[in-house]
Amino acid sequence: MTETKIRIMIVDDHAVVRSGLSAFLSVAPGLELVAEAENGEQAVVRARLLKPDVILMDLMMPVMDGVTAIQAIKNENPAIQIIALTSFQEDELVQNALKSGAVGYLMKNVTARELSVAIAAAKEGKMTLSPEAAQVLVRASQQPKETNLLTEREREVLKLMVEGMNNAEIAHNLVVSVSTVKYHIGNILMKLEVDNRVAAVTMAIHKKLV
Repeated sequence: MTETKIRIMIVDDHAVVRSGLSAFLSVAPGLELVAEAENGEQAVVRARLLKPDVILMDLMMPVMDGVTAIQAIKNENPAIQIIALTSFQEDELVQNALKSGAVGYLMKNVTARELSVAIAAAKEGKMTLSPEAAQVLVRASQQPKETNLLTEREREVLKLMVEGMNNAEIAHNLVVSVSTVKYHIGNILMKLEVDNRVAAVTMAIHKKLV
């Protein structure tokens, strides 16, 4: 009986990376390369046509980035499993990739054996994370829930509020208009469920939100 191979697509804007992964897949038992793409837009089109089992997706690419492509592909075909394979480990990137539907997040220094195991796990819908990505999720789980509600810019504004700056000073510091600062403060008060900036500052200090 012929073994059914896991059908793989590689998505990376660097030809040398695609070549290296292609060479690995050509000798890896049970794996078959069915397509390559050099940006997210190509990946979406080729995933639609070829329906690979697992996609190895770079995240930082021109035309369309990996996170956007992951979301688009998963929206069209939830059965396709996607592993983010990248050199970047910023918290926001890890979280966005996983929220978009990636079933794995691995660094490009992963060993051939680790990648094979991750691909097999992905085919079954099981998650595989690099130690760096796992640490991001641990940090996120330990953050106060209020911090997770705030955007990066809102946290910047809140930090300056804690430092005692008024709206005009915050606007000057962030190079934005006073009306923009007021908009952000309004969102902060709403998300923290407080009535005024003094209460917001008190909560920020007490719960170490900034």
